[in-house]
Amino acid sequence: MELRDVILLLHPAIAVIIVFPLIGIVINRAFQVRQRRLETATEGKSKIPPVVGQEHVKLGRALTAAVVGIVLIGLAFGIYGNILEKQVWTKTPVKVILITLFFVAAIASLALLYKASDKMWRGIFATLSGIAIVVLGCQDGVYRQTNQWYISHYYYGVTVALLMIFSLAILPDIYKDKTNRWRTVHITLNSIAALMFIAQGITGSLALLEVPLSWQESYVNKLYEQQCQIKPCTIIQAPNMPKKP
Repeated sequence: MELRDVILLLHPAIAVIIVFPLIGIVINRAFQVRQRRLETATEGKSKIPPVVGQEHVKLGRALTAAVVGIVLIGLAFGIYGNILEKQVWTKTPVKVILITLFFVAAIASLALLYKASDKMWRGIFATLSGIAIVVLGCQDGVYRQTNQWYISHYYYGVTVALLMIFSLAILPDIYKDKTNRWRTVHITLNSIAALMFIAQGITGSLALLEVPLSWQESYVNKLYEQQCQIKPCTIIQAPNMPKKP
């Protein structure tokens, strides 16, 4: 495999090794926290240790970083792959610099969001990080499937990243709000995010089949050119493709 192929597989590898195990642990801790709260309210005590709350928060913060990070890796692959393929740097270098600055802004804003304690600054950094991700997602080279948005790995991924950023921004308010309004918002948004993570697993598998490795690209492009995804067709093997053993 070429370096391009290794980078392409880095995105799903991180998802399988880091992100999805974290999701399972965070959801498990969330159920334990709720169960402990209910038992404490009705019985006055619970066998579930108090530390589960701290673990849920700590792992949730790690999950947000992992989700945003893996989204940025996926975007970077498509964007910079397009820049190198079409030599955008030589044609419009300012555009390439601006794109790079948006990646820096997304990472820096998220890092500052982790540090911010004031409500206003948390809102500012969360907004900046979200805007940077959306702007990067609109760049050439990103595999969006806009005509089939309902099965698009991109749209689910960006949406869940924004939900994670918002959940991180409101985290301190959950423990300050005595009306449990922010807790309800947190539970609702993360329930939606959990469903989207399931969709991510399904659409991600589909995307792996549709985004080819370098040695498959010429053949797959011919399939798309003849619209073989919607009608039966036959493609003659390209001369530069290796024959099957």
